[in-house]
Amino acid sequence: METILSLRSFCPLKISSTPNLKPVSGFKPISCNLKRNNLESPFYKPPSWVSGIHQGLAAVAISLAINFSLPGLTHTALASEFDVLNEGPPKDSYVVDDAGVLSRLTKFDLKRLLSDLESRKGYHINVVTVRKLTSKADAFEYADQVLERWYPTIEEGNNKGIVILVTSQKEGAVTGGPGFVQAVGDSILDAIVSENLPVLATEEKYNEALLSASNRLVAAIDGLPDPGGPQAKENKKESNFKTREETDEKRGQFTLVVGGLLVIAFVVPMAQYYAYVSKK
Repeated sequence: METILSLRSFCPLKISSTPNLKPVSGFKPISCNLKRNNLESPFYKPPSWVSGIHQGLAAVAISLAINFSLPGLTHTALASEFDVLNEGPPKDSYVVDDAGVLSRLTKFDLKRLLSDLESRKGYHINVVTVRKLTSKADAFEYADQVLERWYPTIEEGNNKGIVILVTSQKEGAVTGGPGFVQAVGDSILDAIVSENLPVLATEEKYNEALLSASNRLVAAIDGLPDPGGPQAKENKKESNFKTREETDEKRGQFTLVVGGLLVIAFVVPMAQYYAYVSKK
């Protein structure tokens, strides 16, 4: 037996009209004011005040990031000279290249030269490079500060020497204990400070500057002849003014050229006119 079911059999309930409900006094019906366009739009734009808040928060975040990051960067950039003081003298290398300007070969040559000097004569020389000084006025004050920090007593620093090269200021200094200064001599110390370090540093030949300075120190301690240092190049500026002879020569050439042009300007038209009249 077949049973035919109609769709109406599944919906036996009928929705009647809305009951006649009376609103309670003092209350108003709640209505939704959202527009269909705003809900259906795939790119919903927030109100202008929301965008303003977002922009304000972004500006505050950027400002905080800058305020917290810049002090760290500044401290890192200015900490090199203080790191040299706090880390103490190098144990085996004889070189503290904080500026990062020395090659591997130069470091090897300095270590070999200075270690040989220490083993033979007992004088220990440290070579230091820094990029910039902020705590001291010049390289001499900083060199004295390094010597006092690394070797606080006279006994420790008597035979110690320190060579400082400041790359940004293109200057250097040599200092040391009483025994070191006496062994080298004031004349050699002054010559190194005025010749080797500043002249070659100005040309950015930092490796050659420290090698030549170390060679002069070792030669002085060994009692050998001074190898000397580089001389500052005199940059003679050529004058832009002409001499009297050059001016007279140029004037004669100018007169000759102008005279030739005037002759051509008069002779050529006259020759053309004469040729035209003679044909007639």
